[in-house]
Amino acid sequence: MTDLRTEPQWYSQPYPPEGAGAAEGIRNQLGRPELDLLTILVREAAQNSWDARDPRQGGPVRFGIDLGYVGPAHTDAWRRLLSNNAPSNEHLGLRKVLRSGIRIMTVSDRGTHGLGGPTRAHQISGGRQDFIAFVRNVGEPRNTELGGGTYGFGKAIFYLLSGLGTVLVHTRCRNDRGELETRLMGCALWQSYRAVDADGIEHRYTGRHWWGDASGEVIDPLVGAEAEETARLLGLVPFGAEETGTSVVVLDPQLDGMEPKEAAAYLAETVAWHLWPKMLERPDGTLPMRFSVTCEGRDFPVPDPRTTSPLNLFVDAYRQLATDEGRPLSCQKPVRKLGHLGIVKRPVVPLTPSPAARRAMEMVQIERSVHHVALMRPAELVVTYWPGRETGAELLSYAGVFRATEEMDATYAEAEPPTHDAWNHHRLEGYDRTFVRTTFTRLKEAVDELLQLGGAAREGSANVALGAASVRFSPLVGGAQGTGGATDYGGPSSTGRATAAPDDDEEPPTPRHRGNPGKSRKGRGPGAVDLPPPADGTVRAPRPRVKYAGETTYEERHGHAVLVQAFTLPAPTLQRVRVDLAVALPGTGNRETDPPAGAAMPGLVGWEDPTGTLHASPTFVIEGGDDTVWRAVVRPAPDTITEITVKTQAVKAS
Repeated sequence: MTDLRTEPQWYSQPYPPEGAGAAEGIRNQLGRPELDLLTILVREAAQNSWDARDPRQGGPVRFGIDLGYVGPAHTDAWRRLLSNNAPSNEHLGLRKVLRSGIRIMTVSDRGTHGLGGPTRAHQISGGRQDFIAFVRNVGEPRNTELGGGTYGFGKAIFYLLSGLGTVLVHTRCRNDRGELETRLMGCALWQSYRAVDADGIEHRYTGRHWWGDASGEVIDPLVGAEAEETARLLGLVPFGAEETGTSVVVLDPQLDGMEPKEAAAYLAETVAWHLWPKMLERPDGTLPMRFSVTCEGRDFPVPDPRTTSPLNLFVDAYRQLATDEGRPLSCQKPVRKLGHLGIVKRPVVPLTPSPAARRAMEMVQIERSVHHVALMRPAELVVTYWPGRETGAELLSYAGVFRATEEMDATYAEAEPPTHDAWNHHRLEGYDRTFVRTTFTRLKEAVDELLQLGGAAREGSANVALGAASVRFSPLVGGAQGTGGATDYGGPSSTGRATAAPDDDEEPPTPRHRGNPGKSRKGRGPGAVDLPPPADGTVRAPRPRVKYAGETTYEERHGHAVLVQAFTLPAPTLQRVRVDLAVALPGTGNRETDPPAGAAMPGLVGWEDPTGTLHASPTFVIEGGDDTVWRAVVRPAPDTITEITVKTQAVKAS
């Protein structure tokens, strides 16, 4: 065992004559948030890491959460070093936890400045003061322009999450001389108390405790080689040669009744839902942040928001902010530009989330459908998901992203509670209150416009959105059968239905059925007729025809919703298939094959063979004569009913 020159120990803060804040007061500064503690941890810790990013290092900020236990090789060091002068179990409970299995959660970042600046609260520095802001002081205003945090109350979440209000802070920064410096210190926030000293004198204590170098008049962090050696003894992950950042080790983390692996899965989903804007590449190809969640050596991947439904809707809305599709929202009295809004609408396959994903979605009040706008300030951290008017259609969803202008950042920041998870205009006065209240008025107007364009019902109406069709809507669209909602790749909502017919060029011609356009034609195809046998007694070759294998379905391919029509070719001959796609009007039989200027038309994605391989070709040659099922995969036109006519034509063998 290595001997340390400076043996770290605990120091409990007594109330000074001039008074001090009690631990309970600091713990209570988050109030009674609606979010659970693990969600608040993800939001607050990542926000702190983003605000502390060091642009000189290049690359993304790396943010990780690791759940586990102190291993056997380091347990003795934990018990010996962290029991040194620790408060009694009656006042902190640390000794009791150290005697059993020590569960920890490590929240770390790299590519950040680390907790630099002075280590004592009274010291003055012209640069950053991150160490004293996190370890010593409470309620200091932010010093990061356009940062996500405001008064730093978010650090209380680390103590609230610990079953004994205790954390270790392990950081690497550059000191005032520009030299790399490692620092290690323990901190505890529990409860104020009274205790009698060795001389029988009773004292009052604030409930705040620090662990570190007690050789001076106040407790200080271990620094340099002493910090690195102590971290090694405790089994903490060391920093690289030129690496800076911070690791906060939470002792005895409370996981809201979940097992560690279950909590890790939930944390990964929570990262995706609350931090997805930081997972998207910027126009220059750089990535803002990279996230990881691990538990006992196992990786729990964070879902990719670009391909995970329904987060991909918000990603598409976010992309609009950089294009002409993004719309400015403004206040007119007084005139002020508030921010930009991107918003998309489309059908979404019914959600079947994992238990961890379902729990994360419930925390942001999203259930089976999305009708929300993600609110964010210029730091591009999700504040909350504002719920707009529902579409009235189970499978039709819309998602928006509102990002405030830099000029309005301070106003929206003031409207946030300590957990940064809402904008409350009631917290403000004067024009600032008007601006925040007007923001939600403009959002409601934008949602109403979006739904009205799609034919959606306003409140009190019995109409439904035609653009939201699925099999659930078949009774509502002119008695249609076999309908299925779908979406263009990147486009808004559509509906679909299918008919079948031979190719117009084949002999003899088959008249096209002109009956109820909402009916799906099964069996021999619409309008097919039986011709009399030839007079000379010869046998006529079977005529190619299409036979549907079920209704048109609404499915998902590679994260996008499409229409899929399964079919077979009964005639035992080589055939070339193609589709005739049109926009149909419900209940009239009218169909459009020439779109108006600027309007989209349906398109064939490809032909899916029985093995699931997609053949991206306008036509495809198939050997018929059995019950082999093929599928036509179609992307429909936005906000329409897409009519699919599968056609076939005999091909002469070469």
